[in-house]
Parts: sequence; structure tokens; C-alpha cells
Amino acid sequence: MKTVLSGLKPTGEMTIGNYLGAMKHWPLNQGDNRSIFFVPNTHALTARQDPAELKKRTLDLVAWLLAVGVDPDKSIILVQSMVPAHAELFWILDNFVTMGELHRMTQFKDKTKKTSSEGQLVGFFNYPVLMAADILLYDTNEVPVGDDQAQHVELARNIATRFNNIYGETFILPKAVVPSHGARVKRLDDPRYKMSKSDRPDSYVALGENAESVVKKFKRAVTDSDTTIIYDPKNKPAIANLIEIYAGFADVDIAKVEKIFAAKGYGEFKQALGELVAQKLATLQLEFEKYRSNEEKLMSIIEQGNTRASQIANKKLAEVKIKVGLL
Repeated sequence: MKTVLSGLKPTGEMTIGNYLGAMKHWPLNQGDNRSIFFVPNTHALTARQDPAELKKRTLDLVAWLLAVGVDPDKSIILVQSMVPAHAELFWILDNFVTMGELHRMTQFKDKTKKTSSEGQLVGFFNYPVLMAADILLYDTNEVPVGDDQAQHVELARNIATRFNNIYGETFILPKAVVPSHGARVKRLDDPRYKMSKSDRPDSYVALGENAESVVKKFKRAVTDSDTTIIYDPKNKPAIANLIEIYAGFADVDIAKVEKIFAAKGYGEFKQALGELVAQKLATLQLEFEKYRSNEEKLMSIIEQGNTRASQIANKKLAEVKIKVGLL
């Protein structure tokens, strides 16, 4: 049985990009795989957080996991900060990666293009090593990620290979798995960029948004110069993005969307898309509220998952400590 590890950082609101690119797929194959879903809340500390808001969003995210269909009896749901083995393995693995490798991480390079690296937090520089620890602790085979995160999984493979070469077979080499559609949902106001909860409100749709707001945002979404509804990401990136969103929420393929709207214009298509997304989100929101309104039950699910995760993580950590000579 293979192990599949997934996680989302509890910063900002969850968007339909998070849902289509990751969360929608998470309940699939829960019985066939060992599925682990974690909230990487210590990763959030690479930027200043409001403590009360960080705690709230951590619990929100667990409720969203349950709302999309993650079953705590079939999968493990854990909160990163509550399983200390993540932090301990992180420090050990920090000594199996070079400054040069971390300087080549795309997100760090992008950030330091705008400002000098001198003022960057150390945590932002080396958080990919913590991500490697998250992955390697559980003998993870596959990590479903957006294509912008595949580089971090590759770093985890490099660290694991380096450790295995020195101390013998210890870590399984993980593989990044990028969904073919919806992996990188683009902004509604600029399809050149990935949809992000940290951008302008009109650029994304949050999972918790009301129907009126959702429909308005899709009505305002940018489109391309002509009015034909065809999937052509290179020449018609805006409409291609909207077609992918429709296909993801309707559970149909791209060709089906093109056929449905072949004789219709952008206005009618965007109206239908907004209504579809609003309807689907309303159902998810009811499930979310059911779980989020019972915080005691939510914490019980988290504690159950943390216990199961710790049993696996502590065993791996103990093996690593013995091999490197730590008491």
C-alpha cells in the first residue's frame, strides 16, 4: 500500500484554486492508499501571523478537509505543530542540504529579486527542508502538488538520496504528482498568474463566499478578444482558465464544456459558470459549518490523527537518530 501525503498552509482563505487543484482529489482512493492530510501551520510562521487568526484558520482547514470528504477513519488528519517529530527531523535534515540548493528554490529566488536576501527570514530560506521532513517522516510515495511545488518534492528526494548513500536505506524517495487539469487555476483578473488567496479579492473566489459574490466575480472575469468558447491555453488563456474551472466543478471533460457552449457567448458562459460554482460551494459550505460549529468534536478528530501520525513519525525519527549517532 502506497502512502500519499497532502497538505495546505492555513494562511488566507481557501480558494477554488485550492479546491480544484488539490482538495477535490483528496478523498479519492482513501481505502486503497495510506492517506495522510496535514495542516502545515509552522510553515505559516515564515510571515508574521495574527495568533488568533492562525489558530482559527488551522481549525477551519481541518473542517474543510472533512467537508470535501476526507474520512478520519480511513485517513490520517494531523496538525504539524502538534507532532514534534516534524521539527526534530527538520533540524537533522538541515545538515544534508546546501546553501546553494536552497538559493535555487524558485520561491526564494522570486522573493529576493524584489528585495535583498539580507532581510529575508531564515525560516523562509530553509522551509523547503521542513517540507522535506514532513514528507520523509511518513515513508511517502506520492505528494500531490501544484506544479510550482514540484521543485520542493525534488529537493526532498535529493536529501533522502544523500542520507541513504551515507547511512544506508532509510528514506523512500517521494514522487510529485501534478493533476492534469485544475493543478494551477489562474487568477480571474489576470490568467498569466496562479490564483492565490494573497492577491486582490476580485482575482480569486474563496470557498466560503456567498452566491451573489461568486456570480459577480465570474461576470467580471477577464476574457479574450474574440467570443468563441474554445480551449486554447496559448492563444486564449483567459477563456481556457474559465473552461477548466467549469470542467472541474461540473465533473466533465474539456470537450464537453466546449460542446455545451459552442453557440453561446462569453456573457452567457460566465453567468452559467458563476451559478454552477455558487451552487457547488453552497453544498460544501453546509458541510463545513456542520464540522466547524462543533469545535470539541473537531479537536477530537485532530487528536486522533495526531496520535496515529506520531506512531509512524516517531518510529522513523528514532531510526534516523540511531543512524546519525544521537542518543
